[in-house]
Amino acid sequence: MDSFEFLPVTRADMERRGIEQLDFICVTGDAYVDHPSFAMPLIARVLESEGFEVGMIAQPDVKKDADFTRFGAPRLGFFVNAGNIDSMVAHYTAAKKRRHDDLYTPGGKAGRRPDRAVTVYTKILRRLYPDAAIVIGGIEASLRRFAHYDYWDDRVRPSILAEAPADLLIYGMGERQTREIAKLLARGVPVKKLTSIRGTCALVEEAGGANCPSFLEVSRDKTAYARSVKEQYERMDFHCEEPLCQDQTGAPLCGEREARRVLRQNPPAPPLSTEELDAVYELPFQNAYHPIYEGMGGVPAIQEVEFSITHNRGCFGSCNFCALAFHQGRAVTSRSHESVLREAERLTKKKNFKGYIHDVGGPTANFRRSACKKTDEVGACPGRKCLAPTPCKNLEVSHRDYLELLRKLRALKGVKRVFIRSGIRYDYLTYDEDPSFFRELVQYHVSGQLKVAPEHISDKVLRYMGKPSVRVYNEFEKRYYKYCKEYKKEQYLVPYLMSSHPGSTLREAVELALYLKRHNMRPEQVQDFYPTPGTISTCMFYTGLDPMTMKPVYVPRSPEEKAMQRALLQYSRPENREIVRTALRRAGREDLIGFGPNCLVPPESGRGGRAPRDGTRGPALSGRSAPRRGGGAPAKGRKNSARSRRK
Repeated sequence: MDSFEFLPVTRADMERRGIEQLDFICVTGDAYVDHPSFAMPLIARVLESEGFEVGMIAQPDVKKDADFTRFGAPRLGFFVNAGNIDSMVAHYTAAKKRRHDDLYTPGGKAGRRPDRAVTVYTKILRRLYPDAAIVIGGIEASLRRFAHYDYWDDRVRPSILAEAPADLLIYGMGERQTREIAKLLARGVPVKKLTSIRGTCALVEEAGGANCPSFLEVSRDKTAYARSVKEQYERMDFHCEEPLCQDQTGAPLCGEREARRVLRQNPPAPPLSTEELDAVYELPFQNAYHPIYEGMGGVPAIQEVEFSITHNRGCFGSCNFCALAFHQGRAVTSRSHESVLREAERLTKKKNFKGYIHDVGGPTANFRRSACKKTDEVGACPGRKCLAPTPCKNLEVSHRDYLELLRKLRALKGVKRVFIRSGIRYDYLTYDEDPSFFRELVQYHVSGQLKVAPEHISDKVLRYMGKPSVRVYNEFEKRYYKYCKEYKKEQYLVPYLMSSHPGSTLREAVELALYLKRHNMRPEQVQDFYPTPGTISTCMFYTGLDPMTMKPVYVPRSPEEKAMQRALLQYSRPENREIVRTALRRAGREDLIGFGPNCLVPPESGRGGRAPRDGTRGPALSGRSAPRRGGGAPAKGRKNSARSRRK
């Protein structure tokens, strides 16, 4: 593929295009993959569509100023993000161990972006270009816009705007804000005056709106921190008209920024309309990584999305451990059928297309509209979830539009199969009285395994997760296998499960292990709860309080207990037997140590217990649920990305 079709990445690219000076330079922690699933290339294409000359600096070497100065100074400014994943999540596991791979880097090798990439990149740019306009955004900046608990430092850090010397922060989906900022800068408006744009944050001298507890308060008082999180979540609806401010006094501000010590979050930007969303996805993306990476092994992240189609945005599921509600919002917008079909037709013309569309999804694949008319007209209900613990009486459940879209895609010439691999919200599916979509999902759209996310089976833990009762999952599973049998499909469920979420004691972990045994499930990998910035569950982890009720919640914190809860989910592994026995004794469940039909592990050699008469060591678990794949590494289907996410 001719690199001329990509945005400039070198000065030679500029010169070939006859560009003397770029208007904007986009700096990102990901490799340059020109695809709408990659945040910074999307923003760059939006800027280009407005007539601006744009260049890309992808994964610059922070030890080489020349990597940041290759284009010279931009005429109007810089846009900066860490990439599709928070750089700390990209680098560290939930156990704070360094990862060795990075799917957004050439060859999949970690180490091409710094920790806290937005802050590092911004400081370098400010040093090199003191007067330049610098705008930060993406998942790392968006979820750190207020003072936030930082799991890796185990302390509250101030707003990222207090640490990264940027002028503006874009939160949420950034197309509207990017266009408005770019046009105002082009008209000569100083960036320091752009403090009132919806969907942005800025540091100002005085509060001008509602106030949440200050940085110093939330740093010293966990109750204040919990109150702050509640207020932030209640003002995430795009119908909100009042800014929310937080004093950052005590943060390491410097120079003229010292006077601007109040973080002002302007009200959220309205989601794009269907027509606007269509226009974004029809920009001239090359849907490939830049040719410069070919000799480095390519960029693995393209494999998940190369033959996939995003058809929606937003999620009203609002799981407490997921950042989607705080980032994309609860209003759902969908692309038109015509736009999706045009993209599918383009896929069929690619040389390496084999006839399979891998996914037609989004944050939640089976949402095509918001939960109810009220959400779009006056906003989502504060303090109330649409689906959990029980569905709202105003919830409108329908898969008709999605089903019609899938039928059209199946009928396209050159398309053999259309799969759904991103998260299906199984409770929403179960609530649909019309079984047509459920049946056709099983009949046509499962590639051997369907990923779903019950996460846990204890109703107590599920309430803290913002998930429905396990009864809903059980009903879904029953119907799924019923339809598989009817259509003679040997297909499985891949259940995502989480250990050590706030609210889960060893007793609930044992309850989950027993459920796995009864259902013949042996998960290959499980996900430890990961306290990432911006989620309600992270607030619970740090404060020991549920911010929505201000009631205490149990939090498993010690590495020992977290290891026990994780091991219980994989109790059948021989290497876990000793720690499982310890966990069972600590939970007062020694009755589950032995050779009986309900036992999880045998006793230590030489200690009691009676082997079953047939000489086996308990019932074989050859169950129908497929082993889970994926695990803790950030990838599509497991959430710490603006798309990612668990359902």
